[in-house]
Amino acid sequence: MNDDNRSGRNDTYTLTDNRHGQQVELPVAAGTDGYQVIDIRGLYDRTGLLTYDPGFTSTCSCESDISFIDGKQGILRYRGYDVEDLVARADYMDVCYLLLFGDLPNAEHKQIFRKEITYHTMLHEQIYYFFRGFRRDSHPMAVLCGVVGALSAFYHDALDITSPAHRTLASYRLIAKMPTIAAAAYRFSIGHPPVYPDNSLTFGENVLHMMFSEPTEDYHIDPAMTRALERFLIVHADHEQGTSTSTVRMTGSSGANPFACIAAGVASLWGPAHGGANEAGMVMLDQIGSKDRIPEFLARAKDPNDPFRLMGFGHRVYQSIDPRSRIMRDTCHELLEELGVHDDPYLDLALELERRALEDEYFAEKKLYPNMNFYSGIILRAMGFPRSMFTALFAVARTVGWVAHWNEMIEDPTRKISRPRQLYTGESKRPVKPVQERI
Repeated sequence: MNDDNRSGRNDTYTLTDNRHGQQVELPVAAGTDGYQVIDIRGLYDRTGLLTYDPGFTSTCSCESDISFIDGKQGILRYRGYDVEDLVARADYMDVCYLLLFGDLPNAEHKQIFRKEITYHTMLHEQIYYFFRGFRRDSHPMAVLCGVVGALSAFYHDALDITSPAHRTLASYRLIAKMPTIAAAAYRFSIGHPPVYPDNSLTFGENVLHMMFSEPTEDYHIDPAMTRALERFLIVHADHEQGTSTSTVRMTGSSGANPFACIAAGVASLWGPAHGGANEAGMVMLDQIGSKDRIPEFLARAKDPNDPFRLMGFGHRVYQSIDPRSRIMRDTCHELLEELGVHDDPYLDLALELERRALEDEYFAEKKLYPNMNFYSGIILRAMGFPRSMFTALFAVARTVGWVAHWNEMIEDPTRKISRPRQLYTGESKRPVKPVQERI
Protein backbone atom coordinates (compact mmCIF):
# COMPACT_ATOMS: atom_id res chain seq x y z
CA MET A 1 0.00 0.00 0.00
CA ASN A 2 1.47 3.34 -1.07
CA ASP A 3 0.80 6.14 1.40
CA ASP A 4 3.13 8.89 0.23
CA ASN A 5 0.70 10.82 -1.98
CA ARG A 6 -0.68 13.87 -0.25
CA SER A 7 -3.48 15.41 -2.33
CA GLY A 8 -3.91 18.62 -0.36
CA ARG A 9 -2.20 20.49 2.43
CA ASN A 10 -5.34 20.87 4.50
CA ASP A 11 -7.81 18.78 2.56
CA THR A 12 -7.35 15.04 1.99
CA TYR A 13 -4.69 12.35 2.03
CA THR A 14 -4.80 9.67 -0.67
CA LEU A 15 -3.96 6.06 0.11
CA THR A 16 -3.31 3.69 -2.77
CA ASP A 17 -4.13 0.08 -2.01
CA ASN A 18 -2.26 -1.91 -4.66
CA ARG A 19 -3.75 -5.23 -3.48
CA HIS A 20 -7.29 -4.25 -4.36
CA GLY A 21 -6.57 -1.61 -6.99
CA GLN A 22 -8.30 1.23 -5.17
CA GLN A 23 -7.55 4.67 -3.82
CA VAL A 24 -8.98 6.02 -0.62
CA GLU A 25 -9.09 9.68 0.31
CA LEU A 26 -8.99 10.49 4.00
CA PRO A 27 -9.60 13.94 5.48
CA VAL A 28 -6.69 15.92 6.91
CA ALA A 29 -7.29 18.07 9.97
CA ALA A 30 -5.10 20.84 11.35
CA GLY A 31 -4.92 22.04 14.92
CA THR A 32 -4.39 25.60 16.11
CA ASP A 33 -0.67 24.90 16.44
CA GLY A 34 1.58 22.02 15.52
CA TYR A 35 1.17 19.18 13.08
CA GLN A 36 -1.66 18.11 10.83
CA VAL A 37 -3.38 14.76 11.26
CA ILE A 38 -4.97 12.20 8.96
CA ASP A 39 -8.47 11.33 10.15
CA ILE A 40 -8.57 7.53 9.84
CA ARG A 41 -11.88 6.94 11.59
CA GLY A 42 -13.45 5.62 8.38
CA LEU A 43 -10.43 3.60 7.25
CA TYR A 44 -11.60 0.16 8.40
CA ASP A 45 -15.10 0.48 7.00
CA ARG A 46 -13.75 1.59 3.62
CA THR A 47 -10.73 -0.70 3.28
CA GLY A 48 -10.98 -3.47 5.86
CA LEU A 49 -7.57 -2.34 7.16
CA LEU A 50 -6.48 -1.14 10.58
CA THR A 51 -3.40 0.92 11.46
CA TYR A 52 -0.58 -0.51 13.56
CA ASP A 53 1.16 1.92 15.92
CA PRO A 54 2.70 0.37 19.08
CA GLY A 55 3.06 2.97 21.79
CA PHE A 56 0.86 5.36 19.78
CA THR A 57 3.95 7.21 18.55
CA SER A 58 2.10 8.53 15.49
CA THR A 59 -1.46 8.57 16.77
CA CYS A 60 -3.60 11.40 18.13
CA SER A 61 -6.12 9.78 20.47
CA CYS A 62 -8.34 12.82 20.96
CA GLU A 63 -8.92 16.48 20.27
CA SER A 64 -8.00 18.81 23.14
CA ASP A 65 -7.52 22.51 23.81
CA ILE A 66 -5.85 22.16 27.22
CA SER A 67 -2.10 21.98 26.56
CA PHE A 68 0.22 22.07 23.55
CA ILE A 69 3.70 20.64 23.05
CA ASP A 70 6.15 21.32 20.24
CA GLY A 71 8.97 18.86 20.83
CA LYS A 72 11.23 20.29 18.13
CA GLN A 73 10.96 23.88 19.34
CA GLY A 74 10.91 23.01 23.05
CA ILE A 75 7.51 24.60 23.70
CA LEU A 76 4.91 23.78 26.34
CA ARG A 77 1.79 25.91 26.63
CA TYR A 78 -1.24 25.66 28.89
CA ARG A 79 -4.24 26.98 26.96
CA GLY A 80 -1.97 29.25 24.91
CA TYR A 81 0.25 30.50 27.74
CA ASP A 82 3.93 29.52 27.71
CA VAL A 83 4.77 27.62 30.86
CA GLU A 84 7.76 29.94 31.44
CA ASP A 85 5.43 32.96 31.57
CA LEU A 86 3.08 31.19 33.96
CA VAL A 87 5.93 30.33 36.32
CA ALA A 88 7.10 33.95 36.26
CA ARG A 89 3.72 35.66 36.60
CA ALA A 90 1.20 33.24 38.10
CA ASP A 91 0.81 30.82 40.99
CA TYR A 92 -0.51 27.27 41.10
CA MET A 93 -4.08 28.34 41.85
CA ASP A 94 -4.01 30.55 38.73
CA VAL A 95 -2.86 27.55 36.69
CA CYS A 96 -5.50 25.25 38.19
CA TYR A 97 -8.23 27.74 37.26
CA LEU A 98 -6.71 28.14 33.79
CA LEU A 99 -6.63 24.41 33.09
CA LEU A 100 -10.16 23.86 34.39
CA PHE A 101 -11.92 26.89 32.89
CA GLY A 102 -9.84 28.03 29.92
CA ASP A 103 -8.33 31.33 31.05
CA LEU A 104 -6.55 32.95 33.97
CA PRO A 105 -8.87 34.27 36.70
CA ASN A 106 -9.32 37.88 37.62
CA ALA A 107 -8.88 38.85 41.26
CA GLU A 108 -12.53 38.19 42.19
CA HIS A 109 -12.72 34.82 40.44
CA LYS A 110 -9.41 33.75 41.93
CA GLN A 111 -10.57 34.54 45.46
CA ILE A 112 -13.78 32.55 44.97
CA PHE A 113 -11.90 29.65 43.38
CA ARG A 114 -9.28 29.53 46.11
CA LYS A 115 -12.03 29.48 48.74
CA GLU A 116 -13.76 26.60 46.93
CA ILE A 117 -10.54 24.57 46.85
CA THR A 118 -9.55 25.23 50.46
CA TYR A 119 -13.08 24.37 51.64
CA HIS A 120 -12.51 20.79 50.44
CA THR A 121 -9.01 20.12 51.77
CA MET A 122 -10.22 18.12 54.77
CA LEU A 123 -10.71 14.35 54.53
CA HIS A 124 -13.66 12.46 55.94
CA GLU A 125 -12.37 11.33 59.32
CA GLN A 126 -13.07 7.66 58.62
CA ILE A 127 -10.67 7.78 55.69
CA TYR A 128 -7.78 7.92 58.15
CA TYR A 129 -8.60 4.33 59.12
CA PHE A 130 -7.44 3.36 55.64
CA PHE A 131 -3.94 4.61 56.38
CA ARG A 132 -3.77 2.52 59.54
CA GLY A 133 -4.56 -0.55 57.47
CA PHE A 134 -1.39 -0.23 55.37
CA ARG A 135 2.02 -1.38 56.51
CA ARG A 136 4.18 1.43 57.80
CA ASP A 137 6.74 0.81 55.07
CA SER A 138 4.18 0.91 52.24
CA HIS A 139 5.19 3.09 49.31
CA PRO A 140 3.17 6.35 49.36
CA MET A 141 2.05 5.75 45.78
CA ALA A 142 0.50 2.42 46.81
CA VAL A 143 -1.39 4.24 49.55
CA LEU A 144 -2.36 7.04 47.17
CA CYS A 145 -3.79 4.56 44.65
CA GLY A 146 -5.93 2.89 47.29
CA VAL A 147 -7.17 5.96 49.13
CA VAL A 148 -7.98 8.03 46.03
CA GLY A 149 -10.01 5.16 44.60
CA ALA A 150 -11.81 4.80 47.93
CA LEU A 151 -13.00 8.44 47.88
CA SER A 152 -15.96 7.31 45.79
CA ALA A 153 -17.17 5.37 48.84
CA PHE A 154 -17.35 8.58 50.87
CA TYR A 155 -18.55 11.25 48.43
CA HIS A 156 -21.68 9.78 46.83
CA ASP A 157 -23.11 13.25 46.14
CA ALA A 158 -20.78 13.89 43.18
CA LEU A 159 -20.76 10.69 41.13
CA ASP A 160 -23.18 11.62 38.33
CA ILE A 161 -20.77 12.28 35.47
CA THR A 162 -23.58 13.71 33.32
CA SER A 163 -24.07 16.56 35.81
CA PRO A 164 -21.76 19.59 35.33
CA ALA A 165 -22.28 20.51 38.98
CA HIS A 166 -21.24 17.04 40.13
CA ARG A 167 -18.17 17.07 37.88
CA THR A 168 -17.09 20.47 39.21
CA LEU A 169 -17.54 19.38 42.82
CA ALA A 170 -15.60 16.17 42.24
CA SER A 171 -12.85 18.15 40.49
CA TYR A 172 -12.51 20.55 43.41
CA ARG A 173 -12.42 17.71 45.89
CA LEU A 174 -9.69 15.83 44.03
CA ILE A 175 -7.45 18.89 43.64
CA ALA A 176 -7.95 19.87 47.28
CA LYS A 177 -7.68 16.45 48.91
CA MET A 178 -4.76 14.99 46.96
CA PRO A 179 -2.08 16.86 48.98
CA THR A 180 -3.88 15.97 52.22
CA ILE A 181 -3.83 12.29 51.26
CA ALA A 182 -0.20 12.39 50.10
CA ALA A 183 0.96 14.14 53.27
CA ALA A 184 -0.98 11.71 55.49
CA ALA A 185 0.61 8.77 53.68
CA TYR A 186 4.06 10.15 54.49
CA ARG A 187 3.19 10.97 58.10
CA PHE A 188 1.90 7.47 58.78
CA SER A 189 5.02 5.96 57.20
CA ILE A 190 7.20 7.68 59.81
CA GLY A 191 4.83 7.02 62.71
CA HIS A 192 3.72 10.63 63.12
CA PRO A 193 0.11 11.84 63.38
CA PRO A 194 -1.49 13.40 60.32
CA VAL A 195 -1.48 17.18 60.16
CA TYR A 196 -4.79 18.76 59.21
CA PRO A 197 -4.75 21.38 56.45
CA ASP A 198 -4.62 25.06 57.33
CA ASN A 199 -6.93 27.07 55.08
CA SER A 200 -5.11 30.31 55.81
CA LEU A 201 -2.12 29.06 53.81
CA THR A 202 -1.55 28.96 50.08
CA PHE A 203 -1.69 25.63 48.26
CA GLY A 204 2.11 25.21 48.28
CA GLU A 205 2.47 26.37 51.88
CA ASN A 206 -0.18 23.89 52.94
CA VAL A 207 1.72 21.00 51.35
CA LEU A 208 4.83 21.91 53.35
CA HIS A 209 2.77 22.47 56.51
CA MET A 210 1.03 19.09 56.31
CA MET A 211 4.27 17.28 55.48
CA PHE A 212 6.73 18.78 57.93
CA SER A 213 5.00 20.56 60.82
CA GLU A 214 4.61 18.93 64.23
CA PRO A 215 1.86 19.51 66.82
CA THR A 216 4.49 20.05 69.50
CA GLU A 217 6.20 23.09 67.98
CA ASP A 218 5.80 26.00 65.60
CA TYR A 219 6.72 25.42 61.97
CA HIS A 220 8.29 28.16 59.88
CA ILE A 221 7.48 27.92 56.17
CA ASP A 222 10.54 28.95 54.18
CA PRO A 223 9.57 31.32 51.32
CA ALA A 224 12.34 29.86 49.13
CA MET A 225 10.89 26.37 49.55
CA THR A 226 7.38 27.62 48.87
CA ARG A 227 8.52 29.36 45.70
CA ALA A 228 10.36 26.26 44.49
CA LEU A 229 7.39 24.01 45.26
CA GLU A 230 4.97 26.34 43.43
CA ARG A 231 7.18 26.13 40.35
CA PHE A 232 7.32 22.36 40.69
CA LEU A 233 3.53 22.21 40.87
CA ILE A 234 3.04 24.47 37.85
CA VAL A 235 5.44 22.68 35.49
CA HIS A 236 3.98 19.29 36.46
CA ALA A 237 0.33 20.37 36.16
CA ASP A 238 -0.27 19.08 32.64
CA HIS A 239 1.60 17.65 29.66
CA GLU A 240 -0.80 16.80 26.86
CA GLN A 241 -1.52 13.08 26.40
CA GLY A 242 1.09 11.57 28.70
CA THR A 243 0.62 7.98 29.76
CA SER A 244 -1.25 8.79 32.97
CA THR A 245 -3.49 11.38 31.30
CA SER A 246 -4.32 8.94 28.51
CA THR A 247 -5.09 6.37 31.21
CA VAL A 248 -7.49 8.77 32.92
CA ARG A 249 -9.23 9.46 29.62
CA MET A 250 -9.39 5.79 28.68
CA THR A 251 -10.77 4.83 32.09
CA GLY A 252 -13.25 7.68 31.99
CA SER A 253 -14.49 6.69 28.54
CA SER A 254 -16.22 3.71 30.16
CA GLY A 255 -18.26 6.04 32.37
CA ALA A 256 -16.26 5.25 35.52
CA ASN A 257 -16.58 7.70 38.39
CA PRO A 258 -13.98 10.49 38.65
CA PHE A 259 -12.25 9.10 41.73
CA ALA A 260 -11.68 5.75 40.03
CA CYS A 261 -10.35 7.53 36.93
CA ILE A 262 -7.83 9.60 38.88
CA ALA A 263 -6.77 6.54 40.89
CA ALA A 264 -6.00 4.87 37.55
CA GLY A 265 -3.91 7.91 36.61
CA VAL A 266 -2.01 7.65 39.90
CA ALA A 267 -1.23 4.00 39.19
CA SER A 268 0.01 4.80 35.69
CA LEU A 269 2.13 7.70 36.91
CA TRP A 270 3.98 5.39 39.32
CA GLY A 271 5.97 3.71 36.53
CA PRO A 272 9.71 4.53 36.38
CA ALA A 273 9.38 5.53 32.72
CA HIS A 274 6.78 8.15 33.66
CA GLY A 275 6.31 10.00 36.95
CA GLY A 276 8.53 7.55 38.80
CA ALA A 277 11.52 8.79 36.81
CA ASN A 278 12.38 11.41 39.43
CA GLU A 279 12.68 8.68 42.06
CA ALA A 280 14.50 6.38 39.61
CA GLY A 281 17.01 9.15 38.97
CA MET A 282 17.90 9.23 42.64
CA VAL A 283 18.27 5.44 42.67
CA MET A 284 20.69 5.81 39.75
CA LEU A 285 22.78 8.29 41.73
CA ASP A 286 22.98 5.71 44.52
CA GLN A 287 24.24 3.24 41.96
CA ILE A 288 26.91 5.63 40.69
CA GLY A 289 27.99 6.40 44.24
CA SER A 290 30.78 8.92 43.72
CA LYS A 291 32.06 11.51 41.25
CA ASP A 292 34.98 9.25 40.38
CA ARG A 293 32.62 6.70 38.86
CA ILE A 294 30.74 9.13 36.61
CA PRO A 295 32.94 8.43 33.53
CA GLU A 296 32.33 4.71 33.97
CA PHE A 297 28.57 5.13 33.97
CA LEU A 298 28.60 7.62 31.10
CA ALA A 299 30.52 5.03 29.08
CA ARG A 300 27.98 2.37 30.04
CA ALA A 301 25.12 4.64 28.94
CA LYS A 302 26.77 4.93 25.51
CA ASP A 303 27.24 1.18 25.15
CA PRO A 304 24.30 -0.28 23.16
CA ASN A 305 25.00 -3.70 24.68
CA ASP A 306 24.74 -2.44 28.25
CA PRO A 307 21.21 -2.21 29.71
CA PHE A 308 22.20 0.75 31.91
CA ARG A 309 20.50 4.03 31.03
CA LEU A 310 20.85 7.48 32.48
CA MET A 311 17.57 8.09 34.27
CA GLY A 312 16.42 11.69 34.13
CA PHE A 313 17.98 12.35 30.73
CA GLY A 314 16.15 12.70 27.43
CA HIS A 315 12.42 12.74 26.70
CA ARG A 316 10.04 10.88 24.39
CA VAL A 317 8.57 14.10 22.90
CA TYR A 318 11.20 16.81 23.22
CA GLN A 319 13.98 16.82 20.62
CA SER A 320 15.44 19.97 22.15
CA ILE A 321 15.65 21.00 25.78
CA ASP A 322 12.39 20.48 27.65
CA PRO A 323 11.20 23.99 28.70
CA ARG A 324 10.24 22.58 32.08
CA SER A 325 13.83 21.43 32.53
CA ARG A 326 15.10 24.99 32.10
CA ILE A 327 12.69 26.15 34.80
CA MET A 328 13.60 23.30 37.14
CA ARG A 329 17.33 23.75 36.47
CA ASP A 330 17.21 27.44 37.37
CA THR A 331 15.01 26.69 40.39
CA CYS A 332 17.40 23.95 41.48
CA HIS A 333 20.49 26.15 41.52
CA GLU A 334 18.57 29.07 43.03
CA LEU A 335 17.12 26.93 45.83
CA LEU A 336 20.44 25.30 46.70
CA GLU A 337 21.99 28.74 46.98
CA GLU A 338 19.17 30.18 49.11
CA LEU A 339 19.13 27.17 51.42
CA GLY A 340 22.91 27.27 51.71
CA VAL A 341 23.27 23.68 50.57
CA HIS A 342 26.95 23.48 49.63
CA ASP A 343 28.20 20.30 51.26
CA ASP A 344 25.70 17.58 50.39
CA PRO A 345 27.71 14.84 48.62
CA TYR A 346 24.55 13.48 47.04
CA LEU A 347 23.61 16.78 45.46
CA ASP A 348 27.22 17.44 44.49
CA LEU A 349 27.22 14.13 42.62
CA ALA A 350 24.02 15.04 40.76
CA LEU A 351 25.35 18.43 39.71
CA GLU A 352 28.65 16.94 38.55
CA LEU A 353 26.78 14.35 36.48
CA GLU A 354 24.74 17.17 34.96
CA ARG A 355 27.89 19.11 34.05
CA ARG A 356 29.70 16.17 32.46
CA ALA A 357 26.67 14.98 30.51
CA LEU A 358 26.08 18.46 29.09
CA GLU A 359 29.70 18.63 27.96
CA ASP A 360 29.66 15.19 26.33
CA GLU A 361 29.23 15.25 22.54
CA TYR A 362 27.44 11.89 22.52
CA PHE A 363 24.60 13.10 24.74
CA ALA A 364 24.37 16.42 22.89
CA GLU A 365 24.12 14.61 19.55
CA LYS A 366 21.44 12.26 20.90
CA LYS A 367 19.67 15.23 22.54
CA LEU A 368 19.84 13.45 25.88
CA TYR A 369 19.64 16.55 28.01
CA PRO A 370 18.85 16.44 31.72
CA ASN A 371 15.07 16.48 31.90
CA MET A 372 12.59 17.85 34.40
CA ASN A 373 12.68 14.69 36.51
CA PHE A 374 16.44 14.95 37.02
CA TYR A 375 16.24 18.46 38.48
CA SER A 376 12.99 17.96 40.37
CA GLY A 377 14.52 15.05 42.26
CA ILE A 378 17.39 17.25 43.40
CA ILE A 379 14.99 20.04 44.38
CA LEU A 380 12.72 17.80 46.41
CA ARG A 381 15.66 16.19 48.20
CA ALA A 382 17.06 19.61 49.09
CA MET A 383 13.67 20.58 50.52
CA GLY A 384 13.64 17.53 52.77
CA PHE A 385 11.15 15.33 50.96
CA PRO A 386 12.02 11.64 51.16
CA ARG A 387 12.61 9.90 47.85
CA SER A 388 9.46 7.82 48.20
CA MET A 389 7.37 11.01 48.09
CA PHE A 390 8.75 12.35 44.80
CA THR A 391 6.18 10.67 42.55
CA ALA A 392 3.39 11.33 45.04
CA LEU A 393 4.11 15.05 44.77
CA PHE A 394 4.05 14.71 40.99
CA ALA A 395 0.55 13.21 41.39
CA VAL A 396 -0.49 16.15 43.58
CA ALA A 397 0.55 18.56 40.83
CA ARG A 398 -0.85 16.56 37.91
CA THR A 399 -4.28 16.01 39.45
CA VAL A 400 -5.61 19.25 37.99
CA GLY A 401 -4.43 18.21 34.52
CA TRP A 402 -6.07 14.81 34.88
CA VAL A 403 -9.30 16.40 36.05
CA ALA A 404 -9.29 18.95 33.22
CA HIS A 405 -8.81 16.22 30.61
CA TRP A 406 -11.45 14.02 32.24
CA ASN A 407 -13.97 16.87 32.11
CA GLU A 408 -13.07 17.65 28.51
CA MET A 409 -13.47 14.01 27.55
CA ILE A 410 -16.87 13.70 29.26
CA GLU A 411 -18.14 16.86 27.52
CA ASP A 412 -16.95 15.74 24.07
CA PRO A 413 -20.06 14.91 21.98
CA THR A 414 -18.00 12.51 19.85
CA ARG A 415 -16.83 10.50 22.88
CA LYS A 416 -16.74 6.74 22.52
CA ILE A 417 -15.42 4.08 24.85
CA SER A 418 -11.71 3.56 24.18
CA ARG A 419 -11.27 0.21 22.48
CA PRO A 420 -7.94 -0.23 20.63
CA ARG A 421 -7.58 -3.25 18.36
CA GLN A 422 -4.57 -5.56 18.06
CA LEU A 423 -2.50 -7.33 15.44
CA TYR A 424 -3.16 -10.97 16.38
CA THR A 425 -0.12 -13.25 15.93
CA GLY A 426 -1.30 -16.34 17.80
CA GLU A 427 -2.50 -19.72 16.55
CA SER A 428 -5.06 -19.93 13.76
CA LYS A 429 -8.29 -21.88 14.31
CA ARG A 430 -7.67 -25.43 15.50
CA PRO A 431 -9.89 -28.19 16.91
CA VAL A 432 -10.06 -29.27 20.56
CA LYS A 433 -8.91 -32.91 20.78
CA PRO A 434 -10.10 -35.33 23.48
CA VAL A 435 -7.65 -35.42 26.38
CA GLN A 436 -6.40 -38.92 25.51
CA GLU A 437 -5.38 -37.72 22.03
CA ARG A 438 -3.38 -34.71 23.16
CA ILE A 439 0.39 -34.98 22.98
